[in-house]
Amino acid sequence: MFENLSEKIERAFKVLKGQGKITEINVAETVKDIRRALLDADVNYKVAKIFTDTIREKAMGQNVLTSLSPSQLLIKITHDELTQLMGGQMQEINIKANPAIILMSGLQGSGKTTLSGKLANYLKTKKGKSPLLVACDVYRPAAINQLTVLGEQIGVPVYSEIENKNPVEIAKNAIKRAKENGYNVIIIDTAGRLAVDDVMMNEIVAIKEAINPNEILFVVDAMTGQDAVNTAKTFNDRLNFDGVVLTKLDGDTRGGAALSIKSVVNKPIKFIGTGEKLEALDVFYPERMADRILGMGDVVSLVEKVQEQYNEEEAKKLNKKISKGQLDYNDFLQQINQIKKMGNIKDMMSMIPGVGKQLKDVDMSEDKFKGPMAIIHSMTPDERSLKVSLSGRRKERIAKGSGTNVQEVNKVITAFETMSKQMKMMTNPAAMKNMQKMAKRR
Repeated sequence: MFENLSEKIERAFKVLKGQGKITEINVAETVKDIRRALLDADVNYKVAKIFTDTIREKAMGQNVLTSLSPSQLLIKITHDELTQLMGGQMQEINIKANPAIILMSGLQGSGKTTLSGKLANYLKTKKGKSPLLVACDVYRPAAINQLTVLGEQIGVPVYSEIENKNPVEIAKNAIKRAKENGYNVIIIDTAGRLAVDDVMMNEIVAIKEAINPNEILFVVDAMTGQDAVNTAKTFNDRLNFDGVVLTKLDGDTRGGAALSIKSVVNKPIKFIGTGEKLEALDVFYPERMADRILGMGDVVSLVEKVQEQYNEEEAKKLNKKISKGQLDYNDFLQQINQIKKMGNIKDMMSMIPGVGKQLKDVDMSEDKFKGPMAIIHSMTPDERSLKVSLSGRRKERIAKGSGTNVQEVNKVITAFETMSKQMKMMTNPAAMKNMQKMAKRR
């Protein structure tokens, strides 16, 4: 995400590299390039102009500290202004009431129904809530079935009334059911249209007035850029929603919607969708996103994602096996699965400062894991646990069973052996000291 914008802003700062002081000329040139980068990213023109004018004023009003170069100072100012542009601080979803009622709104195709499932999964697994999903889209034939399937996948019940075509009645009945059965969060998925129309807006306003939700979320496809911002404004004028959810942000290399929407509707971005999986929903942190746009990475979010998959008991067992040199292909498979659960691999790696740019043209899709996983699954239990060695004949059988070839089987074996050696070395204090000595010599 924000790939193109990050590159262009980085190029803009190169104007100041090697400069001894801030001047009106070099700031003007840098700011002009930043504005052009924002406009290319489909940021609202008025928003881009105000943003860059603010940067220019703040830069010209400051003396460069002896510890900062002009480019470092302008990067800091830009970072602070980007953070404010996207909302300043993370905004929590309002789920204090019991039950808390969340009304989902947005156009058809924005990912609203899928997002309802993701949000239910987030509230269940991260917040310890007991959610109920409510199917109030009575027009799209597959909507109820889609929500039901999502509910089954995450273990969350779905309330629907197949014969009832009145979404207001369905919503009110669902709230009654939730209170009777102890559900403490109600997520109401409403109908969308291909475009904003009076019928659609009147219907969702009627639902809002009937149920008095604690939180109204507007779901919008980030890849639609300025159209997303304009639609948000129309919805907000009628609904006065509480927050925005940007879906498909992982596929948006420009980022115009994320950078414009807060300024235009004055409502915070609360969540971002970062993939197709039901776990691919992240709380939106403006400061962390500003870090990523400016190529500083996002180590905090990366650590949080790793910790979500971290099981202390399993980690202890793994460390014990590593120290004894007893790792096998079952452990290798487990590590691959844990990495997959953390989400988009390329997106995660880009959270490490300086790495994102290097991965620009690298294919790190999940398909890359399919071959190695198929190879390990094609091994017998004894082969996976290293009770027997992998002879040429066994490799041929594994290749045939996994739909690969012997060369690919050998690559997996090499990768496993390399991982085992490196992990054992990391648990060996003497080996680590030798590595540190060699590093100092260099």
